[in-house]
Amino acid sequence: MIVDKKYDVCVIGSGAGAGPVIYELSKAGYSVLVLEKGPWYRTKDFSKDEMAATRRSVYTPNLKDEPQVIEDLNEQGEWEAKSTYETGRDFWNGNCVGGSTNFMSGYFARLKPVDFKLLSTYGEIEGANLADWPIDYDDLEPYYEKVERIVGVSGKVVPHKYLEPRSTPDFPYPPLKENIVSSWIDQAAAGLNIQTIPLPRAILSKKKGDRQSCYYSNFCGSYGCSSDAKGSSRVALIHEALKTGNCTVIPNAKVYYLETNGRYQLQKAWYYDADGQKKSIEARVFVVAAQAIETSRLLLMSKNKEFSNGLANNNGQVGKNLIFSGGGVGGGDFYYDELDENLAKALAKPGVFVNRTIQDFYELVHPKTHQKIKGGTIDFLFEHANPVSKAIREKWDEDGHLRYGKPLKKHLHYYFTKLRKLKFEIFVDWLPNDNCFVSLDSHVKDKWGDPVAKIRIGHHPHDIMVGEVLAEKAKQILVKMGAHNIYAAISGAPPNNLQAGGCRFGNNPKTSVLNAQCQAHEVSNLFITDGSFMPTGGSVTYTWTIYANSFRVADILKQMLK
Repeated sequence: MIVDKKYDVCVIGSGAGAGPVIYELSKAGYSVLVLEKGPWYRTKDFSKDEMAATRRSVYTPNLKDEPQVIEDLNEQGEWEAKSTYETGRDFWNGNCVGGSTNFMSGYFARLKPVDFKLLSTYGEIEGANLADWPIDYDDLEPYYEKVERIVGVSGKVVPHKYLEPRSTPDFPYPPLKENIVSSWIDQAAAGLNIQTIPLPRAILSKKKGDRQSCYYSNFCGSYGCSSDAKGSSRVALIHEALKTGNCTVIPNAKVYYLETNGRYQLQKAWYYDADGQKKSIEARVFVVAAQAIETSRLLLMSKNKEFSNGLANNNGQVGKNLIFSGGGVGGGDFYYDELDENLAKALAKPGVFVNRTIQDFYELVHPKTHQKIKGGTIDFLFEHANPVSKAIREKWDEDGHLRYGKPLKKHLHYYFTKLRKLKFEIFVDWLPNDNCFVSLDSHVKDKWGDPVAKIRIGHHPHDIMVGEVLAEKAKQILVKMGAHNIYAAISGAPPNNLQAGGCRFGNNPKTSVLNAQCQAHEVSNLFITDGSFMPTGGSVTYTWTIYANSFRVADILKQMLK
């Protein structure tokens, strides 16, 4: 590989925010250098090994080498910081070429027009730092469609109350195969005057180029895809970029400092190579897409005379207004012995998907003020098939007593052979607030001696209220279906795989890090294209929006580089 030249573009990271930029600029003839902190796994390296994929730090950093510090409220109402090496709590996601897109479930939903104007639509909420986006839904719509075609999204567009405007009538790939339980959800919801819609997935239902269609392995989310059906940045975009000859990928390259030229422009990215040696890359333009927490950390570490508080941070906004996805989970059990034999077999069939979502409650009426407020999304799915994880969750009985010996064996046999659990996930806005941000820890270092990210995790009570309203709706559907042991858990605990904010974009340089083009206000050749740019996250998963925005920024960069 050639690293001693000046590239047109240096991209830091290789996930959803990086892939479209790498793809578009490489195909446009520009030289692109990708620095990825993790290793470069190929499709042949992925297997359905639960211990590797979900029980060990194989695809994420070892917490001894690369801890983070999480700051939570303790029982006394005080902020308490603990290293993840001590607690085992892990906020790393897929740390390899393609990032966490290798391991996503591929639940893809667009933001809706209202998500771009949360503040002006619903007004201020005390304690929340709401801000409208500097772009509209119409600015992003052509790029949502581009993701459908290039990355590959399977589904069926069904008219419904909150269907967002589309430039095409349907998805380019038909829906994936479904379990019979999907029709039961439809029937139960219809009986409650609730509309269900098919859930689009970034998983191919039919072959696309070198990529095979889904083969319904029963192990999807958290696993790398063995058929390349999943629309990861690695297979859908970077593989295609490499074919142009204009793209160079350096794995195991941990970027630790971005150097300016003394004139508010970047000229070098400094990184540790696989042997721990310090090296640098020069480029005309730098694109940072290291996922929200690590992107803020990198900017905060890149201090100099021009930026004493960190790169592009003279206004003190880098790391602020970190957001996750609010909501929670719930579910219920269906017993095979209560069903006709054929229905029981159909329910037990592994691999095929549920793929049902509800957006009837994307807007709600506040139970106390009776004003309109943003609601959210309910997605239905089966309990993950991971056998070890399932068994561990069943080691406690209903009274909190530990099961062991013959009683445990008997219970596990029953749990694995006599029932199937249907779950739901609630997605609501995580309101940005002053107690959710990234800073640098003053004591804990990683294996290179750099300060690690310190993440304060504070949620807004409004998120819990909205989540609980939606959870009640989901539970009503499970009751109508005849499920047993129905439960719901809505909390302020964030999902580590759905992170955004920290470098929000906006028109005011005093209150935002980036402009509407995702270009740093203070550094003209720095762009940030992971979820960091998002002022608010909407009530769906973020990945499709991150992909779409990265394609949008790629078009801006092509014009800039001419």
